Amino acid sequence: MNTVKSLSLSLFSAIVLAGCGAQKLPNYKSITAITAPENVTKKKALTDNQLKFWNQYDIVKDTVPGMSVNRAYAELLKNRKAQKVIVGIVDSGVDIEHEDLKSVIWTNPKEIPDNGIDDDKNGYIDDIHGWNFLGDITKEHLEYERIIKDKSLVDEATYQEAKKIYDKKISDAQNEKNYLGTLLAQATKADDIIKKQLKKEIYTLDEVKTIDSKDTLVQKSTMIIQKMFSFGMPIADLKTEIQKELEAKEELLKKDNLDTDYRKVLGDNPNDIADTNYGNNNVIGPDKNEALHGTHVAGIVAQVRNNNIGGDGIANNVEILTARAVPDGDEYDKDIALAIRYAVDNGAKVINGSFGKSFSPHKNWVFDAIKYAAEKDVLIVHAAGNDAKNIDFYDNFPNDSEDKKTEISDNLITVGALNFEYGKNIAARFSNIGKINVDVFAPGVKIYATTPDNTYKFLQGTSMAAPNVAGVAALIRSYYPKLKASQVKQILMDSGVVISNDVVVGGNPQDVRPFNELSKTGKIVNAYNAILMANQMAKK
Repeated sequence: MNTVKSLSLSLFSAIVLAGCGAQKLPNYKSITAITAPENVTKKKALTDNQLKFWNQYDIVKDTVPGMSVNRAYAELLKNRKAQKVIVGIVDSGVDIEHEDLKSVIWTNPKEIPDNGIDDDKNGYIDDIHGWNFLGDITKEHLEYERIIKDKSLVDEATYQEAKKIYDKKISDAQNEKNYLGTLLAQATKADDIIKKQLKKEIYTLDEVKTIDSKDTLVQKSTMIIQKMFSFGMPIADLKTEIQKELEAKEELLKKDNLDTDYRKVLGDNPNDIADTNYGNNNVIGPDKNEALHGTHVAGIVAQVRNNNIGGDGIANNVEILTARAVPDGDEYDKDIALAIRYAVDNGAKVINGSFGKSFSPHKNWVFDAIKYAAEKDVLIVHAAGNDAKNIDFYDNFPNDSEDKKTEISDNLITVGALNFEYGKNIAARFSNIGKINVDVFAPGVKIYATTPDNTYKFLQGTSMAAPNVAGVAALIRSYYPKLKASQVKQILMDSGVVISNDVVVGGNPQDVRPFNELSKTGKIVNAYNAILMANQMAKK
């Protein structure tokens, strides 16, 4: 999920182990049986400040489906030593100069900065903080567009499938453009009226709800803005995303929309996995603003805890290694495969992949990279996708199964997204699901983390759910370094909290199903339980 895909308009734990300390832990069997209560007495709505940390809260204490991270630190990890863990962020780039990240950025100990020499002889010159596999590229075509341009990439059936999607996109583009234009105009007008009413440029949903006016225009604007807030981001950011979507539709409608060769600037052959001499060491990328997605993902994992700025990362003893490989558009299989291998070869023990697409011409390259990571004991955490589809039936790459049934390795975990509202709306309306191919769920709506130029924002998507899990995985590997990647995956899945409620799926009130039908485990990741289970497993 790149920035556009993760923000698009397609657009807890009932811990019965309360009081258990490090000296008296429950047995492994009892940990696996945790079930969230069906009837939780909900406290008053979270304030904007509380929302910044909801992913770390506990269902019993805070009545929101967080991952009990704060409780894990307070009750199980206090005063304990941990080993540094490198987390690879394969994404759009990371603002390594950010005030809340610069102290946790990985530095290659084998490379001398800026001497123009490949000191460690790994094929990447001056890769001090990672590698940029996109060079100066920011925008790219979607994979089905690349297939339309070059049908030799795939077989005839896949080409026809890609063409069908492309043709439908073209036929729908004009209506969608009109809709987005109207939506943007309504949002802009309503935003201006609310700003004037509240006498401030930036306002919250709670402030909008306090407006009491008999002016019909103000009343209408209030309703529109409240609806806009339901997309889970500030109004200014929402307007920006609508504008981007609008521009994308306009681009699609141009007759020459497929003519641009974005890849040309790199000078490599994207269909040759052996052609590796490309890219550069600028892991932020040519435009810092385009690193928003990767910077946010990195912050969820590792922004400094308890420093009274921004939010708090999940893991407290990690280093972020950046592999820039995800453009505004679809990533290339070659870049993803090489980025995974790069992160593995440079010591990452956890890799986060918040990206995805529906076609993968060279999926075997990525399969091989995943297997390589497994051989080197590296866990890969991947976002399930934001199309509100069942990926047991719809393609979503990369994955860890050639037939959507049999896993090729035991080191990749796929994550769906949770809403902060416990109850029937706990599953994020955009999240993909899959009883076979989605493993667990984690917080993915209104997640507060670092964004470029020392800023912070609420973003949403399975792109945000994945790094929440990657953070817990890093936490486990930091405090229990002898556990294998496959064991950490097992812990994340087995120690999660069972949700027994029926929930709304895909944001459709008519589609209500048991939560346990949405993923393999029917559970949401819980750091407290995971640490307890890791402790038990480490003793075996």
